[in-house]
Amino acid sequence: MKKLNIGVVGYGFMGRTHSNAFLKVANFFDVSYQPVLKTICARNAERANAFAAKWGYESVETDWRKLVESPDIDLVDIASPNDTHAEIALAAAAAGKMVTCDKPLGRNPVEAEAMVTAVETSGVANTVWYNYRRFPAVVLAKQLIDEGRLGRVFHYRAKFLQDWTISPALPQGGESLWRLDVNVAGSGVSGDLLAHAIDTAMWLNGRINEVSAMTETFIKSRKHNLSGQVEPVSIDDACAFLARFDNGSLGTFEATRYARGHKALYTLEINGEHASIMWDLEDQHRLQYFDHRDEGRVRGWRSINVTDRDHPYMAHWWVPGLQIGFEHTFIHQLADFLVALGEGKSASPTFREALLTDDVTDAVLQSGANRSWVKVRPR
Repeated sequence: MKKLNIGVVGYGFMGRTHSNAFLKVANFFDVSYQPVLKTICARNAERANAFAAKWGYESVETDWRKLVESPDIDLVDIASPNDTHAEIALAAAAAGKMVTCDKPLGRNPVEAEAMVTAVETSGVANTVWYNYRRFPAVVLAKQLIDEGRLGRVFHYRAKFLQDWTISPALPQGGESLWRLDVNVAGSGVSGDLLAHAIDTAMWLNGRINEVSAMTETFIKSRKHNLSGQVEPVSIDDACAFLARFDNGSLGTFEATRYARGHKALYTLEINGEHASIMWDLEDQHRLQYFDHRDEGRVRGWRSINVTDRDHPYMAHWWVPGLQIGFEHTFIHQLADFLVALGEGKSASPTFREALLTDDVTDAVLQSGANRSWVKVRPR
């Protein structure tokens, strides 16, 4: 295998998941490239060195510009907060580096479009870590849909519920709470949680062309970790929206960080003329499937245990019946990226595909502010 030197920007939650994928992918998948953990980049040198020692990075950098400029780096992985995505991606593409980026692509479509232009102009391989596409049960759902088993689709519904920001004493901003700072995050649950739901929905069911949303910020001000002052909160704590898809189906989406008792309840359901599908992140290895064409006496919802060797990705793991987890979805996405790279192809979702999700998120925020139906920007 060819060596592929990786430079990762960010050592938080995503830095860990991405590092794990780079370490493990060639152990389980036949890929043309062997990722090498070359450099970890973060502002705190002491913690970056500790991270490098734990994960096996060869070097540490505190300036992402030096990382991008280094001739030792083949691929720049952006696992840092949202306000850094565009600047790093533009510089990496200009330097001829492959770019992988955490979601959302940009804080808004303007940033995202510039990123798309940069990677397409330079011709570098690129992808965005929308890893929920890579759960085996979700890929099985995609296969069943593409085979026409559902027939015409009527409804798509998704929700993503958390409860970690309910306390008014929780501050905003800084290293661990930047998702509550609109200047860093760009938006709240719409760009964080709903972005995943939107990306998966359009992958499974096609483009969204129109939305009607309501958003709410329940706690209007919080102390800011950097300024020490109480400042307005401008991100959306909760969002719910209606959607129309290009195929004529209707969609409902909901996300909140104020659903007490839920840490990461992400569910999706699709209803077609012949069959329906349901999936739940908290029971991620199972796909619920109902087919109206079954004999009436035995017709009902069936629970498919997606662990067999003929299920998506599962032949690369353990024996049938044994489950895999969240971290494996990043390995799956990286494997697809590296296989495509070896074949001279693009791996989905590319920056351009992720731009479409940013367009929907932008329309949702516009609709929530204007309280009206908003057309998604056509591309």
